[in-house]
Amino acid sequence: MSAIPGLRFGEFQGFPALLISTPFAKAAISLFGGHVLSFVPQGFDDVLWISPTSKRPPDPIRGGIPICWPYFAKQGQPPDAAQHGLVRTMQWQVTHAQQNPDGEIVLAMAPPAVPGVSMNLMLTMRIGRALEQALTTVNFGAETVRFTQALHTYFKVADSTRVSVTGLDGLSYSDKFDNFNQHTQRGDWDLHDQRDPGRSDRIYMDAGYRFELIDPTAQRKITVTTSGSKTLVVWNPGSEFIKTFADLPADGWKHYVCLEPANCGTDVIELAPDDSHVLQQTISCSALTSH
Repeated sequence: MSAIPGLRFGEFQGFPALLISTPFAKAAISLFGGHVLSFVPQGFDDVLWISPTSKRPPDPIRGGIPICWPYFAKQGQPPDAAQHGLVRTMQWQVTHAQQNPDGEIVLAMAPPAVPGVSMNLMLTMRIGRALEQALTTVNFGAETVRFTQALHTYFKVADSTRVSVTGLDGLSYSDKFDNFNQHTQRGDWDLHDQRDPGRSDRIYMDAGYRFELIDPTAQRKITVTTSGSKTLVVWNPGSEFIKTFADLPADGWKHYVCLEPANCGTDVIELAPDDSHVLQQTISCSALTSH
């Protein structure tokens, strides 16, 4: 990899990381968990948020884009299962790296085999004007397998009480703060929902493939397009529930909103032997001219 300009090993906020520099953006990726720590498009602040009180490996990193696999939360798992799967606390390897003629950098990474899991996982990324991620699962076993997963993205915002998210109007969602009861979204998402203001832990079902995070304070719009997913999780713990997290500062909820393309809830993936599934997201940023 040393032969690729714009790609080197270094450190980001105290985490060992691959540091990437292209004509269009900078990024930082931890090999611990295959975890994107930073994506800074040219002309904008970092799109991702890392908790300043995050624990260090071997504990999971709080913030950025954790990879939740082969299950989301503890869905279908015993109570003592590790939260959000197994690969986010494994040391991944870079299996491919190249620089395209325009300066974009393409990476492929993979975790070690997970004992007892008859699936392989690969993460491919393209870092340029946008950040593209594709999470590919292959069933190499003899039986059909079921799994859930997510790209648990922490988006950095200037003021979470002022942001909104488009693309969710009219969708049904399951609310973890309400014993997973189902409700219907009315209008854009924000933290001022009259039904349960100031917090959000929702699984939106039968979602589309394009969402916009409108951040008027930062004067920018983050666009997320997805494929291979019918689910979007929207999480912000709010001012009270955040106190239950040792690796989040008390005011952290003001600075991020999680939008997570996922296969979870009723959106469980079934893979026949030798079959594969790809969960993909593309993240881009633009100036907010008027809203």
